[in-house]
Amino acid sequence: MQHIFPLLGIAGAIAIGAMSPGPSFLMVARTAVASSRSSGLAAALGMGVGGVLFAIAALAGLQAAFTAIPGLYLVLRIAGGFYLVYLGCRIWRGAATPLMLRSETAGPGRTAARAFVLALGTQISNPKAAVVYASVFAAFLPRTFPVLLGVGTVVIIFIIETGWYALVAAVLSADGPRAAYLRYKAWVDRSAGGVMGILGIRLITSARGG
Repeated sequence: MQHIFPLLGIAGAIAIGAMSPGPSFLMVARTAVASSRSSGLAAALGMGVGGVLFAIAALAGLQAAFTAIPGLYLVLRIAGGFYLVYLGCRIWRGAATPLMLRSETAGPGRTAARAFVLALGTQISNPKAAVVYASVFAAFLPRTFPVLLGVGTVVIIFIIETGWYALVAAVLSADGPRAAYLRYKAWVDRSAGGVMGILGIRLITSARGG
C-alpha cells in the first residue's frame, strides 16, 4: 500500500509531460492523419517503448552518468537536435507530394513498422527527457526501493505514454481530421516540418546551456 503514493505521483508528473505539445505529439498526430489509424497506433507504441527505455535508464542512474560525464549529455542533445531537423526537412520536402503516391509504395505492415521506428527515434532524440524522468523518480521514489516498485514504475510509464498517444492517434485518424488534412496537406506538412526543425535547432543551440 505504501507504494501506491509514489506511483500516483510519478503517473501524474509523467502524464502532464506527455500531454505537453512537442515533437512526439507532432509525429503521432501527423502519422495518424496522413497515414492510417494502425500507423498512428504503431507510432503510439513506439512512444511507449521510448518512454520505457528512458524510465529504465533513469532507474539505472543515467542522470548520475550525465553528471559524471557532462560531455555525454552535450553530444546526445546535439545528435537529437540534428535528428529532429532531419525529420523536419523530410516532412517539409514531402509537403507537396500527393498522399496516395506516397502510401502506394508500402503495405500496411511496412507502413506501421516505419511509423513505430520513426516514433521511437523521435521519442529518444531528446536526452533531456531522461533527466526529467530521473528527476521525477528522485522526487517520488525512496533511495532504495524493491524490484516490484521499479517494475510497476516502468509499467505505469508505458501505459501513460502509449495510452495518451494512442488516444491522439484515434482522434486524429477520424474522417473529419483526415479530410481537413487532405485539404490543407501542403500547409499542414510545412508547418509541422518547420516546427520540428525549429525544435531541433533550439535543442542544438541550447545544448551548451544545459
